Amino acid sequence: MNKSLTPFKEPVYVTRPLLPNLSHFTDKLAEIWDARWLTNDGPQHKMLENKLSEYLRVPHLSLFNNGTIALIVACQSLRLSGEVITTPFTFPATPHVLSWNGIRPVFCDIDPETMNIDSSRIESMITPQTTAILGVHVFGTPCDVFGIQEIADRYGLRVVYDAAHAFGVEIEERGIGTFGDVSMFSFHATKLFHTAEGGALTYNNLNQKQRVDLLKNFGIKNQEEVMMPGINGKMNELQAALGLVMLDYLEAERSKRKEIQELYHKLLSKIEGISFYESDRSALKLSYQYFVIRVDAAKFGMSRNELFDELKKYNIYSRKYFHPLCSEYACYRHIPSANNANLPVANKIASEVLALPYYGGLSLDDVEKICEIISDVRFAVGQYV
Repeated sequence: MNKSLTPFKEPVYVTRPLLPNLSHFTDKLAEIWDARWLTNDGPQHKMLENKLSEYLRVPHLSLFNNGTIALIVACQSLRLSGEVITTPFTFPATPHVLSWNGIRPVFCDIDPETMNIDSSRIESMITPQTTAILGVHVFGTPCDVFGIQEIADRYGLRVVYDAAHAFGVEIEERGIGTFGDVSMFSFHATKLFHTAEGGALTYNNLNQKQRVDLLKNFGIKNQEEVMMPGINGKMNELQAALGLVMLDYLEAERSKRKEIQELYHKLLSKIEGISFYESDRSALKLSYQYFVIRVDAAKFGMSRNELFDELKKYNIYSRKYFHPLCSEYACYRHIPSANNANLPVANKIASEVLALPYYGGLSLDDVEKICEIISDVRFAVGQYV
């Protein structure tokens, strides 16, 4: 540790859940207590579906108890089978939902800049067993949605997007949830917008919503008809109430995160060996979900892993996000596409990425100190005890 720099007195974590004024939430709880309606498509649930459809600029939206169940149901609703081409650089839930549906994930390498699935490699991986492409808008950066759709149309494939990181993202004023056949949003506590736990599916087709709403409620149509084998994926009224309150805090949080991101960009761009992806802001509304850097060990003077360990000495808890690759999990490494030789870009990026502390409650002074520490610690390895 560099003795000229002092650690933070309290831990600085990679994120901190945004919580509303407690009285604002208890006001909503009072409405639930008065209605005595706790789940099963209650008034809070209906109101949140409508407000989120408007905010996300999507024609149809279904709320869920969490994003993973939502994505499992998405695969069921599209009747996917066989193989689905996806990315190894993602959270475990992405390939897991395929496995839970009896589908084999086929791992495609990623783009060296956006870190999303590389659309130029997808076509070569299509087989007679392929039924869909499952893309992930990693760190809120959109996939090549137009290129992917062109491939899908040519081969008669479905397109599903894991938009867990992309809440509020728009491309030329079009909501990210309108691309492909269906998109999943996560409302986990760590997300920009959250309902403590929760999620949603969005789509353009009303028939798709009707099928999804049956699937997430045991397939029950009414008191006497069960239409299909369903699951319990319903969001309850308490979650929905929290989401309604959180919407009132969302733009202020986005504004704070934008300011923090700009300061990170300004300070870290001066450090050799540290880089980050910058989207084309002229055509894109950003999510401000994560702030992730890449560490070039040769230029920076230490590896990502060494920087991660050094930051902990200063009470800064970053995250190697995503490491290891999903293709390296014991449950997937037997799949031919999981062979490291097929995923050179993903393996390289997984060894470089580091998510830094990023949330509205992080002060600009703290951001400056984090950047100062990152700049200085590269000279510390082997010199300080």
